[in-house]
Amino acid sequence: MLEKYPLCDNCLGRQFALLGFGLDNSERGRSIKISLAMTAHEMVLSAEKRVREMGVKILKVLASHGSLKEAHDLLKKMGKRVGEGETCFLCGGLFGNLQPIIDGAIERLKEYTFDNFLVGIKLPLEVEEREDEFKAEFNIQYGESIKNELSRVIGREISHRLGKAVDYMKPQIVILINPFTGEIDLHVNSLFIAGRYRKIIRGIPQSKWICIKCNGKGCARCNWTGKMYPESVEELIAKPILEATLGEGTAFHAAGREDRDARMLGRGRPFVIEIKRPKKRNIDLKSLEKAINEYAKGKIEVLDLRFGDKETVRKLKEMEGAQKIYRVIVKFDREITDEEIANLERELTGVIIRQQTPLRVLHRRADCLREKHIYETKIKRLSANNIEMIIRCQGGLYVKELITGDGGRTKPSVSEIIGAKAEPVELDVLEVLA
Repeated sequence: MLEKYPLCDNCLGRQFALLGFGLDNSERGRSIKISLAMTAHEMVLSAEKRVREMGVKILKVLASHGSLKEAHDLLKKMGKRVGEGETCFLCGGLFGNLQPIIDGAIERLKEYTFDNFLVGIKLPLEVEEREDEFKAEFNIQYGESIKNELSRVIGREISHRLGKAVDYMKPQIVILINPFTGEIDLHVNSLFIAGRYRKIIRGIPQSKWICIKCNGKGCARCNWTGKMYPESVEELIAKPILEATLGEGTAFHAAGREDRDARMLGRGRPFVIEIKRPKKRNIDLKSLEKAINEYAKGKIEVLDLRFGDKETVRKLKEMEGAQKIYRVIVKFDREITDEEIANLERELTGVIIRQQTPLRVLHRRADCLREKHIYETKIKRLSANNIEMIIRCQGGLYVKELITGDGGRTKPSVSEIIGAKAEPVELDVLEVLA
């Protein structure tokens, strides 16, 4: 290898990376060169001219192609002419000039707080091809890639200087470096905060609604806000979190959603908010919980905040079909009897409801038939033509349409069973059983 190509300690040692234990590739490479130099020196001391000449030749290779100072000094002591060491064929001398790259990465990281990281390496195509051809030429079987070594060497130095751990599984920040161009990109992984929210007042949607007329650009209809409604559960939670984490944006995930005019009571609805490119991660969740609730001014409140991850979001999505308990006030267009109430309670306990996509959401949902279970219904009379219904059902049931029948698209319905027009006056989610 050295006879044909100049190689630095790292690039020579890397070809034997799987041999030996507890050695750095630079140590492997230098050890090989020193061993060869000692053998060559022994040959130079031989009585045979041919052996002596071969020893000198090896020393010259080590001095020029190996940049080995000991070989260079030995040749000078012997009165032999020798040139300067040549630039490494594989890395172009990169391993001897990594400090500016490491300094640049550390400078970029200064504005972020984090506990762990990972270094990713992006190489020019010609560098990777050159290494592949080199390995094929010499049938390298125990080596590793230059990309792996650069990632490890740079990561180890950053870890040492910052006191941060390298994490190969779930790094908070990935430092993507092209060491040949000096380009450094930070891929800051999202921060996830899970909890539950209670919506105390009506009239607030769960997520931000972009104005359907201007598509968020701002117009007279939305009062130039770009939104259909001035605030949402998502925005009330997100603003204090963004201020605390200095993130660049959020994505809101929840275990289902309630209608804008419905409250979310009880223990609240599970949610996860994803903070994109946060500069701060080590935040006090109790203080954050207090800040959100103060900012919301009684409209919503959050509780049980904790840190999560992508797996938390996945599990949350699985909860969308979890059982829910609703409270709905129903008004009829006539007086109803106690017998009718008792029959309604029986008919809507242990039953499957078949719902065609409601007309009110047909513009944004596929038109299909859904079957949802109602496990139990309890009814209390409020007046001659008003009742309170407590419904424990499968998640995803459209409760308003269960009441009205939605023009026959929901069967059975309260209206159909009673034989009178029924409308929901108030709707609350009392519990998400997850």
